[in-house]
Amino acid sequence: MPHELATWMDWLKGHPELLTLCASTLLVLGAWLANWMVKRILVRGLYRLVATGLNGGAKLQDHGLIKRLANVVPALVLASGVKVIPGLPTSLVTVVTNVCAAFIILTLALALSAVLDIVNGLYQRRPDAHLRPIKGYLQVLKIAVFAIAAILMVASLIDRSPLILLSGLGAMAAVLMLIFQDTLLSLVASVQITSNDIIRVGDWVEMPQLNADGDVIDIALHTVKVQNWDKTITTIPTKRFITDSFKNWRGMQESGGRRIKRSLFLDQNSVHFLDADDLARLHRFRLLDGYLKAKESELLSWNAQLDESSRLPINSRQLTNIGTFRAYVENYLRHSGDIRQDMTLLVRQMAPTADGLPLELYCFTNTTAWARYEAIQSDIFDHLLAILPEFGLRVFQHPSGADMRELRLPAQSPQATPAAAFDHSSG
Repeated sequence: MPHELATWMDWLKGHPELLTLCASTLLVLGAWLANWMVKRILVRGLYRLVATGLNGGAKLQDHGLIKRLANVVPALVLASGVKVIPGLPTSLVTVVTNVCAAFIILTLALALSAVLDIVNGLYQRRPDAHLRPIKGYLQVLKIAVFAIAAILMVASLIDRSPLILLSGLGAMAAVLMLIFQDTLLSLVASVQITSNDIIRVGDWVEMPQLNADGDVIDIALHTVKVQNWDKTITTIPTKRFITDSFKNWRGMQESGGRRIKRSLFLDQNSVHFLDADDLARLHRFRLLDGYLKAKESELLSWNAQLDESSRLPINSRQLTNIGTFRAYVENYLRHSGDIRQDMTLLVRQMAPTADGLPLELYCFTNTTAWARYEAIQSDIFDHLLAILPEFGLRVFQHPSGADMRELRLPAQSPQATPAAAFDHSSG
C-alpha cells in the first residue's frame, strides 16, 4: 500500500495541474468535514453542557453564539491549508487568506453581538431591570464592535495595516459626525433618560403631538415603542422625549390614587332658599344631620343679633338648596370607601357659564385601575343625578327634540310666542 501511494504521488508530480486540483479538492473537503464535526459533535456537546449546568442554555442557543464561533474552524482550515497547496498562484493564496481573515473577523463580531444580546437577556431577568434599561448602551457597543470589525475587514482584504485606515478617519470625522448625528443624539438622549429616570418600560405616557397614548413596551437606542390603548404601536425617536413635552402617568400610578375632576352643570333658575318644609324633608338625610344642626345654630345666633327691622327673611341669613347640596356631596365623598381621604377632596362652585352653574368634584379614587376608576366615578355621578330633585335642583341641558314636542302653547293667547312660553334655562 505505501508503494502504491508513492507511485501515485510520483505520477501526480508529473502532472502539476492535476496535483493542484486534487490538493484543492482535499482542502475543501477537509474544511467541510471540520465544519461538520464541529457543529455535529462539539456544538451539540456544548449545548448539552450549558443546558445542564446553567439556566441560560436556551438563551445561548437562541442567539446562535456557539454556531457563529463554530464557523471560525473551516475558515482557519482554509487559511492554513491554502498555503501548502503546490502550484497555486501567490496572488490567489493571498486573496483566499485575506478573505478567510475577513470572514473570521466578521464571525467574531457577530459572536460578540450575540454575547451582548445574552447580557441584555440575563439583565432583563432582574426584577428592577425596567427601572434602568441597558439596551441602548448595548446597542452603542454593537455599533462600535461592527465599526471596528469593518475597519479590520477592509484592512485584511486590502492587506494593509488598520492604522493606515484609522489615520484617514481623522479627516472624515466631520462626515462621520454628520452621518451618525441621529445616533449621537439618541445616545445622549438615552443617557439623560436613564440617569434622570424620565421614562421606564411599563410607564403610561401621553404625547398628543405624535398621537401616542399608552404603555412604554421597549426603550432602545434610537426609538421608544409605545403600545396605545387601541393596541396599535407608536414608534417615537428617543430624542423626542428630551426635546418635546409629554405626560408620564407614573406618579399617579405610584400614588395609588387617580383624580376625579368633573362637574355637574346645574340650572341656576332652580337655586332658592330653603323653607321650613324643605328643612324638615332634608333632615331625613343622615349625611346632612350634623351640617344642618350646625348651620341652623349658626344662623339662629347670627340673626338674633339683628334688630327688629332687619329680621325680615330678605335681610337675614338663610340656607340655600345649592349650599346644602354641596355639603351633602362632600359628606357623601367623605363617607365613601372608594375615595382617598388622605388626598385633596373638594366640592366647589365654579364660575357660571351659559351652560349652567358648574359644581365641580375634585377628589381621588383609591385605585388606579382604569375600569375600576371609571366604575367608581360613574357610581358617584349616578347617585348625584338621582338625588338632585330632593334638593329642588335641576341639571342644565340644552333643549332637544323631545322638549320641543312636549311644548304646549295656550290656544287663547295668539300673542304668546314660543320664546315666551319656553323656559330656556331648564332644558
